[in-house]
Amino acid sequence: MQRLYYNDPYTTSFEANLIEQATYNGQPAVVLDHTYFYPTSGGQPHDTGLLNDIPVVDVVVRPGDEAVLHVLNAAPTLPAGQPVHGQIDWDRRFDYMRHHTGQHILSQAFIQVANAETIGFHMSQDSITIDLDTPALKPAKIDAAEDLANRIIADNRPVRTWFPAESELADLSLRKVPEVGGKLRVVDIDGFDMNACGGTHVAHTGEIGMIKVLRVEKRGDSLRVEFRCGARALLDYREKNVLVHQLAAELTTGYWEIPAALNKLRDENKALRKELGALQSVLLAHEADRLWQSAAHLDRPDGYTLVIQAFEDRDVSEVRTIAQKLIEHPATIALCGAAGEKAHLIAACSDDVGQDMVAALKRGLAVWGIEQGGGRPTFAQGGGVAASVEEVQAALEAAAAHVTR
Repeated sequence: MQRLYYNDPYTTSFEANLIEQATYNGQPAVVLDHTYFYPTSGGQPHDTGLLNDIPVVDVVVRPGDEAVLHVLNAAPTLPAGQPVHGQIDWDRRFDYMRHHTGQHILSQAFIQVANAETIGFHMSQDSITIDLDTPALKPAKIDAAEDLANRIIADNRPVRTWFPAESELADLSLRKVPEVGGKLRVVDIDGFDMNACGGTHVAHTGEIGMIKVLRVEKRGDSLRVEFRCGARALLDYREKNVLVHQLAAELTTGYWEIPAALNKLRDENKALRKELGALQSVLLAHEADRLWQSAAHLDRPDGYTLVIQAFEDRDVSEVRTIAQKLIEHPATIALCGAAGEKAHLIAACSDDVGQDMVAALKRGLAVWGIEQGGGRPTFAQGGGVAASVEEVQAALEAAAAHVTR
């Protein structure tokens, strides 16, 4: 069959004959005598569109005979040999044409600016990346490669694609020769880059619009570069520009002063958190002292002060601090619990008590049917299941029965 997208990626509406009906991964598919639909290959995703108003959801090359399968979301009603009308989604096609050509330019730019070769390429509707054979590049080098790529775009250089004869191929200086059999298709960006590639490309570099590097990320021994071209680059800038101006308005400052404003907020937040922590520590100490005083007036025959307290809607860290404050008093046992989706028990005692709080904790957790918990003889904790205040109180009473038997 003829793959006409090789020579003409701009045709999006065409007539062809259906020569075979097939299936692919359980979905109906057809083979045409010729097609402009691009199949997934070479890092470039497939085209989408319509065949006789039936959506084309995938396009693949069938192993064996290398026929192009047009995967449909509904079975065609026409028998083999009948004409069909194909309509390609131009926005998707042109987006990938821009990005694939832009990738060639950016890859060559990194070679010239940083001697960094492209060893990987990924293109999808969500992300466009190349991987370079270096773990790091200075920001100035990345900017220089981006500037060079955009100068090539502004030159509006012609882009030629063709299948050279073997005799001609030997004289071409390709950036990278792929290890594949069969005829090679070459993409020549006039005087700048020449490489073997089977994808769809624009006819002139000016159609790319622009290239913008969004970020770089170290990936082992390589560097992943994420970029956008054309409409995607514009959309990215538009979204970030709106965000920057919204942030500037919230901070009542110019966008150029945002970093300084954020640093000031960070310092203020750090100071406030420190002050809040100090005040919270005082409050928790006061709460612990109040609980101890309430329990201490009870004249226990064993001479210990026993504090039992179930908390509702309290952070576990606060309950833990209260227990620690309680056992700063001599001859004190603190059995505390926090109710909630992940309820928690704490069994603690001062060093002079001589009780095993791990055993007491496990007796309390047994009420919930769990064994998750442990710690030191003087401070044990555990939990992690949902429990109400009443269920926490029951567990604490079980733990208390163990230490007072």
